[in-house]
Amino acid sequence: MKKTIIMAAMLMALVLSSAAYAAAPLETVKGNVNRVLDILRDPALQGKALLEKKKEKLRAVYYDMFDERELSRRCLSRNWAKLTADQQKEFIHLFRQILENTYSDRILAYKNERIVFDKESALSSTQAEVYTRIITASSEVPIFYRLILSDGSWKVYDVVIENISLVQNYRSQFDEILAKNPPEKMLEILRNKLK
Repeated sequence: MKKTIIMAAMLMALVLSSAAYAAAPLETVKGNVNRVLDILRDPALQGKALLEKKKEKLRAVYYDMFDERELSRRCLSRNWAKLTADQQKEFIHLFRQILENTYSDRILAYKNERIVFDKESALSSTQAEVYTRIITASSEVPIFYRLILSDGSWKVYDVVIENISLVQNYRSQFDEILAKNPPEKMLEILRNKLK
């Protein structure tokens, strides 16, 4: 009995210490955004011939930075439960590709604009928001990253650019599709969009 109590106490200490030592949300976002900037600025990755290699490196940052299951679940909201486990898995995969197709050109068009990491704000014990700005010669674009503490690290589950939430934007589109169609039809629409 005493051994069980000691083992349970040690296990709790490990779990609590891993959460306590998780990098702060602001530092997590800053580290990942700086990794993206390093890839975009890397002279060894310039030119059309190296575009796919650059995208591959950016994908690796995406996997580290985003909780794609949480992002996908929030985009489907109440409709998430209508999908089977296999359909959920396929949706995550297809949605990742749609995001890449939609946003990769914008990311690759980066021209050394200044990025300011302003502050973080706790939304709860497991959720936070990080406030950043992209400053260009003519404008300032606010970007908020919403994060969730997942398996001891902070992961992005939504990005709000100029007060437009990625999750809410896609949720309205998927709600419209799923109001008239079963989940399989939505997946078929996504597959066709990627062809």
